[in-house]
Amino acid sequence: MGDTRLHGLKDLEARLAQDMVWLNLPAKPWLNPLDVEGQRVLDVAIIGAGLCGLVAAAALRHLGVDNVELFDRAPEGREGPWVTYARMRTLRTAKAASGPALGIGSLTFRAWYEAQWGGDAWDRMDLAPREIWMDYLVWYRKVTRAKVNNGADVTRISMREDGLLELTVSGRPALARRVVLATGLDGLGAPKLPAIASGVDKAFVAHSSDMFDLEGLAGKRVGVVGAGASAMDNAAAALEAGAASVDLFVRRSELPRIDKFTGVGSKGMTHGFYGLPDPIKWEFINEGDRAAVPPPRHSVKRVSAHDNARLHLESPIVGLRDCGDHIVAQTPRGDYPLDFLIFATGFGIDLASRPELADIAPHILTWGDRVDEQRRAANPQLARAPYLADDFTFLEAEPGKCPALSSIACFAYPAVPTHGKLTSGIPAVSDGADRLAKGMVRSLFVEEAEAHLQRFMTYQTPELLGDEWPDADTVRSTGSASSAQFLRKEIS
Repeated sequence: MGDTRLHGLKDLEARLAQDMVWLNLPAKPWLNPLDVEGQRVLDVAIIGAGLCGLVAAAALRHLGVDNVELFDRAPEGREGPWVTYARMRTLRTAKAASGPALGIGSLTFRAWYEAQWGGDAWDRMDLAPREIWMDYLVWYRKVTRAKVNNGADVTRISMREDGLLELTVSGRPALARRVVLATGLDGLGAPKLPAIASGVDKAFVAHSSDMFDLEGLAGKRVGVVGAGASAMDNAAAALEAGAASVDLFVRRSELPRIDKFTGVGSKGMTHGFYGLPDPIKWEFINEGDRAAVPPPRHSVKRVSAHDNARLHLESPIVGLRDCGDHIVAQTPRGDYPLDFLIFATGFGIDLASRPELADIAPHILTWGDRVDEQRRAANPQLARAPYLADDFTFLEAEPGKCPALSSIACFAYPAVPTHGKLTSGIPAVSDGADRLAKGMVRSLFVEEAEAHLQRFMTYQTPELLGDEWPDADTVRSTGSASSAQFLRKEIS
């Protein structure tokens, strides 16, 4: 079976190589190499080598921006959430979504899957197992020739007087003309852990994005806070690990039922959202936040199938009491003794909390700067989201104070209020990468306008050599062969 799979992948990779030839991809590099202080300056540095980082790098390379490197603190093969803190069995995205394929059929997840297991196996599969999806991204990284630096922690992005950006990467400097933040859900903030969690021993609480010992929950009383997919995934994982009981605490009177964005998703939404007036964009995202995204039906059933799972509606955690060997979760409807409590409470945007953004965070324009006080108060989380340019770059809150922001792009979840759902998952990520790459190519070309003009002015490679077709009057006056004879001679 292994040999068959390997043979199938080799055939697919050969087809992909042929597709790239037919599409004339990648385009030839066109930027002038830049060396500063004895080191080659990166054209683009991408922070994060997960889904968004990989597709951004591939899209840039297709447009002839070849000097691109990605930096990720995770070990190779463990970038992103898929085999780390994600605890669902399968992806929630439809398996047929083209994802990061950039319009190339042989680069799709389906092509990769069928090359190894065949079309019948594809038809039998409902949703993609998350580990299989991670294997696909590892392959995608290889065939797109992404230059990834693993174990590389970017701790600061600094602005230089020469207009370049300096990254501190695991204590070492790296220079770049452009930077892309492809840092996922928590790219501009941190996991949201309620203040009440700080009042008890850390051994009793965790965020759903934390890495904790699932097997260690066997025989324990576990609580989970939240009503979304992550809450269901963590509850199910705890139950399957042998938890004695799982109590799910939800502040709402019922679980969210309607996924509004999926219901109105279309290419019109994908490509048109950015052009909407700000008030309409705000209404879309604000209503999406209010309604919330429901967990998939199969995720809920995965939990409710267990007799020792209990759902508590209208039950926000209002207090936590540390009892030494356990904690007690206090809700308006009762108190619950627990051995471990998982907060599946999402991620917050908090620019000031990101040390790598310390130099630029105070200057970033946010949605709160663009809307009135009433809207800011109604949705402070949305108000903290960056208000981005059409190429995903940051804008200045006060023009002229931090021009380097136009060289830094936010290709992560917080881009959604400005650009729509291009960076929030798999379905439209290629559309987002295409928009990002074209915008970055435009700005890099304009930045080098003088050099490109000079190259144009001095270009002297001739297409015609002057002997292709002689002047008829000159031929007649010199008595040489007629032009027709000349042509026949040349052809023969």
